Amino acid sequence: MKQQLSINKNSPKKSLGQNFIKDHNFILKLSSLISSDKQTNIFEIGPGMGALTRHLVKKEFKKLFLIEKDIRFFDTLTNDFKDNNKIIIINCDALSYDYENENKKNKSIIVGNLPFNISTQLLINWITREQWPPFYSKMTLMFQKEVADRIISLPNQKSFSRISVITQARCNVSKILNAPSDIFFPKPKVDGTVLEFTPILKNKNLNILNLQKLLKKSFEHRRKKIKTTLRDYSSQLKMLNIDDNLRAEDLSVEDYCKLASAI
Repeated sequence: MKQQLSINKNSPKKSLGQNFIKDHNFILKLSSLISSDKQTNIFEIGPGMGALTRHLVKKEFKKLFLIEKDIRFFDTLTNDFKDNNKIIIINCDALSYDYENENKKNKSIIVGNLPFNISTQLLINWITREQWPPFYSKMTLMFQKEVADRIISLPNQKSFSRISVITQARCNVSKILNAPSDIFFPKPKVDGTVLEFTPILKNKNLNILNLQKLLKKSFEHRRKKIKTTLRDYSSQLKMLNIDDNLRAEDLSVEDYCKLASAI
């Protein structure tokens, strides 16, 4: 794959956080974990040279949207799939694309080896939608291992953080595949992890802005007790029987959701 990329002058761009998967067996495994049917819109984020795309096109789907910011790969994908009117190639930034416009009454899934430099931003965009449940029924996404560990971290763990709470408040999250660094080109300094996200309805009416505000206050100085960081909400903490001698990582996701609803 390295030789092919060099010949085509399509080497990965560091500025776009591009790391392409070169291991065919890994691609096969990843593809096997992605399910769709004839009513499903699939959004692949950053398809690049189309390694995963070539397996996605063999699945059942309503439409396959390829969101590719790099004009080099957009041109290649456009040429490769020009005869398939169910495949829509879009040259834009995945952070600014209007996903709901294509999903008024359709079920959708999001898949992709996310650009490492915007993976967290993309996730936050997708899980903080005001309308809930969201436009997608499932997401299967690649992250740097360190980021993935924070997403799935539990209370009382050092890696438990804002993104742990806000993600788990809105989705069931599970680790489905490890991605060693040597399956990528260029080889990154860290391994990757594929996570699967399934939206939950438990906190359907949660005020997500309140939750984000709380998390910013509590984790900004995470070693301080919440009697200090959340002193503006002392009456709500007392009402909910939350010990204000705890620190940010000691509260459960449910605690934060209840507090967000009480303020």
